Amino acid sequence: MRTFVAGQEAHGDQEFAELALGIDVDLFRGPLEPETPEERAAREDAARDILADLREAAEAGDEIAAWDALYADALTRTIPFLRTARGQRPGEGEAA
Repeated sequence: MRTFVAGQEAHGDQEFAELALGIDVDLFRGPLEPETPEERAAREDAARDILADLREAAEAGDEIAAWDALYADALTRTIPFLRTARGQRPGEGEAA
């Protein structure tokens, strides 16, 4: 069975959520793979900018943006399970 959202095929639950909600989970939560401190800083800067835009749209009356902002903000407070299983704490990079 195929699942489509707005004309695009979703391959898996996460992609379905991303297409349906317009939120890139890895951008706000962080990737499951290790990232360099520079990659992390760039990702977090982008996430902050997008979250600020969502909040601004929400304050202007966009209810969808308000829900997206809540979801994105909640994702920023999560830690990918695999990262914690390896014993890596948030903000720690792994040596290559």
